[in-house]
Amino acid sequence: NMAAPSAPRPPRPRKEPQPLVIPRNAAEEQRLRLERLMRNPEKTVPIPEKLNEWAPRPPPEFVRDVMGSSAGAGSGEFHVYRHLRRREYQRQDFMDAMAEKQRLDEEFQKKLERNKMIAEEQTAKRRRKRQKLKEKKLQAKKNKLEQKKQEKESDQSQKRVSSEDDEEDSKEEEEKEDDAEEPSFVMGR
Repeated sequence: NMAAPSAPRPPRPRKEPQPLVIPRNAAEEQRLRLERLMRNPEKTVPIPEKLNEWAPRPPPEFVRDVMGSSAGAGSGEFHVYRHLRRREYQRQDFMDAMAEKQRLDEEFQKKLERNKMIAEEQTAKRRRKRQKLKEKKLQAKKNKLEQKKQEKESDQSQKRVSSEDDEEDSKEEEEKEDDAEEPSFVMGR
């Protein structure tokens, strides 16, 4: 009934005993914890989960010992009454605290919504402003291009007109050259 002998285990490496260090303050305690964690980086670190909030235990479905109108009159019953009363006060305090928390949460959500609306309004306002500036720049660019086209057209038409004027001027100069005998100005008059 004995199991087959297994292969002998290799001897475990001996760990050197760590000296006992008593931390003097919180920083030293934190340093010691970090050193202990960093001795073996491959080892997983246990991260505790968030503890659930305390809640009073639910009331029993069936109450067997109902307190009478003279509750706590007897010496033995007083302690039972005291515990029941304390538990009820805790339950009421818990309910009040939960109602307050819920009210604060609702206020916070309303405040978030209000801030979100304000932020969206500001964003929309700035978007409209940017859009107007963009349109103005585009309009200015179009006007500039149109102005340049008009200037080019007017320059071309002036060149045409000036070339015609040049032809007329050259004809007049030729005629003046013919009239070279007449002085253009008279001295001594």
